[in-house]
Amino acid sequence: MTHRRISILVAAAAALTLGALPAPAAQAAPAPTAQPAHAQPTHHRSQPAGAVFVQSNDLTANSVIAFDRGADGRLRRTASYYTGGKGAVVTDAVVDPLASQGSLTLDRRHRLLFAVNGGSGTITVFGVDGSRLVRRQILPSHGDLPVSVSVTGDLVYVLNARDGGSISGYRIDGRTLRPLAGSTRQLHLMPNANPEFLQSPAQVAITPDHSTVVVSTKTHGTLLTYPLRHGMPSATPTTTTSGMVPFALSFDRAGRLLVIDATGLATSYRVGAKGRLTQLSQAGPTGQQAACWSVVVHGTLYAANAGSNSISSFRVRAGKVSLTDATAASTSGGGPVDLAASRGGQYLYQLNGADGSVDTFRVGRHGVLTRIETTRTGLGATNGRPLEGIAAS
Repeated sequence: MTHRRISILVAAAAALTLGALPAPAAQAAPAPTAQPAHAQPTHHRSQPAGAVFVQSNDLTANSVIAFDRGADGRLRRTASYYTGGKGAVVTDAVVDPLASQGSLTLDRRHRLLFAVNGGSGTITVFGVDGSRLVRRQILPSHGDLPVSVSVTGDLVYVLNARDGGSISGYRIDGRTLRPLAGSTRQLHLMPNANPEFLQSPAQVAITPDHSTVVVSTKTHGTLLTYPLRHGMPSATPTTTTSGMVPFALSFDRAGRLLVIDATGLATSYRVGAKGRLTQLSQAGPTGQQAACWSVVVHGTLYAANAGSNSISSFRVRAGKVSLTDATAASTSGGGPVDLAASRGGQYLYQLNGADGSVDTFRVGRHGVLTRIETTRTGLGATNGRPLEGIAAS
């Protein structure tokens, strides 16, 4: 790793530490309750139009908090559901305990929700019925510290972050997962290197056409691509240099890969045969700090900036990305991390790692964001209970 890359990430980590966190407040952890643990209901003006899920990442009893989503985008907390595993915090993480994107992943087609249990080395599979969850499986991740899950069609891959990193595959069979024997691949990054927050890989993503698995390696400055044959990855990856700190991965409607770099760059790629990546365009930098999470909504790519408490927006057209607004929105709680969009893309939900709040934005013309409300979870780094992961239907 170059000295410049290290300095950029150290600066980003410092920005998270100094800029994203309000003063700590003491708060006792609540006693565990039976699964599910129902929250106190509040009046809601309309029938639920969907749901939003947030993962607690609790170090002793990980759980998923469920919310009904109204037609107006507003949230009503309904219940929490234990995953049957433990959360985790990578060394030196501040508001992003798993230093990743995709720790909570919703499969709308099969009505399944996948949650990582970083401290247990497992993933939990929930069946989804509105905002109600039913735990169906707890499966080994075939590695240490699972941090990200991707699903496309019937194929699921998990990313493990420790011991140099690894990926492992599963096949959806009905409403359960079946491990793909022989699919585990070691990434051979930097086993046991410190600081862990800067060294661990960030995300796994399967291309929409099921042809390739992509891994962002964060401070290694590369993307690893594994061509798939019948769901099985190649023995070794193709390695592509990408920016300084490639972190968040997403795809446009045509299946082009969109990469958000922590330095505030957005880069688009065509994924070709044998996993070869061809750069199409690059936009930014935004001037914001620690751009590490992304989501695509109606041709707009949004990036959350944990060190600047903001969201940036990029226009995506025919594979070309261009910066629209470096500060398309400000977040309320400090340390914005994971993003999720509702089905249809009318609403954008932003999880704030500092105080555990969820900001709700209406998505308007040309991707303009209007804040509707902020919902509190009672978790967050300032309470000593850093949470991770958000998904929406």
